[in-house]
Amino acid sequence: LVMVFYGSNGKSNPVSMENKVEHQAKNQITYDIHLPSDLGMLYKVRLGLQSLENSISQLSLRHFKMQNTSTLDTFSLTINKTLPLSLNGDRWIEFPVEWPLKEALSVVTYHLTVFSRNILSERNLVHMTACIYGTHGDTGDRSLLWSLQNVQQGENNESFVVIVDAVELGELEKVVLLIGSKTDCKLDIKKLHLKEAVKEHPIYVFEVNEAFSVDANKPEIQREIPVSFVIRGDKQKNDIDNNLHKDGSQASNLTEYTIKVYTGDKRGAGTDANVHIILFGNEDKSEVFQLSQSLEHRNPFERGRVDTFKIKTKKLGSLHSIEIGHDGKGFASGWFLEKVEITDASRNSVYCFNCNR
Repeated sequence: LVMVFYGSNGKSNPVSMENKVEHQAKNQITYDIHLPSDLGMLYKVRLGLQSLENSISQLSLRHFKMQNTSTLDTFSLTINKTLPLSLNGDRWIEFPVEWPLKEALSVVTYHLTVFSRNILSERNLVHMTACIYGTHGDTGDRSLLWSLQNVQQGENNESFVVIVDAVELGELEKVVLLIGSKTDCKLDIKKLHLKEAVKEHPIYVFEVNEAFSVDANKPEIQREIPVSFVIRGDKQKNDIDNNLHKDGSQASNLTEYTIKVYTGDKRGAGTDANVHIILFGNEDKSEVFQLSQSLEHRNPFERGRVDTFKIKTKKLGSLHSIEIGHDGKGFASGWFLEKVEITDASRNSVYCFNCNR
């Protein structure tokens, strides 16, 4: 049994309970542990099994009580859970520490969607974890290959959802992947999407776009993936958009872009998914825009149609590339995009980006 304690000034190293038993009764064990004095006010505890490779296959937890022996401040919580939480073992649970007159954080269910090419075919041989970091701490290493949800497989693409329960993390900042394997293999990971299960937005996007060559005889591969951008949805403004409007003097730096999206004229070309776009220029890049209000059609992105959208953002200079994609939702989410034409009103310039896929 291992615990990690989070305070306002940082977190403790994993604390093993193996040699810290002070008193043991039939259904109760008391541990005596010493934490760094500079942790600050405790706000979260992560508790779990360090390894499943021992004689204890399950651990039933009923109640947790913690007392500071100096101040006698006491915190208690009913848990009623059994570790590991699944056959393959998410070995950790987290809970907030609630002190009198202090507002506690809540436990949140996160959906982590992994977009890849071949992880599922190597699933039984690969060990892969993710540690999610936010302004309120991290989740610790969580397995990405247990109890998968919403598995989708195509010829060269696949995606699946991993459920992570954790004390709320605040604004998400990065994901650290840890990848190992029992045999030599190559894992191709495209990107990660992360959001709260009960909310449509925001969606934090982590671009990976890397093929990991895993050697069974070498240490695990660790890769830190910072957040690439955040999709905040139609009803929420993007971070960059908010910053633009903080100072009215910046209005002169705004320009309007007219975006024409050409959907291919072939069977199954249209999509019902939510489409977003990012513009990249030689001076800057735009925020993420949801393309939902077509000037021509109530239902955009249908077969053989051209949809026009107008957006306003800061001047980006000469455009050299775009990122356009969708969230895969809807009954018919597949999409054949022919091309995108963008007109920059401030420069009187037209840019054409061919896709044909």
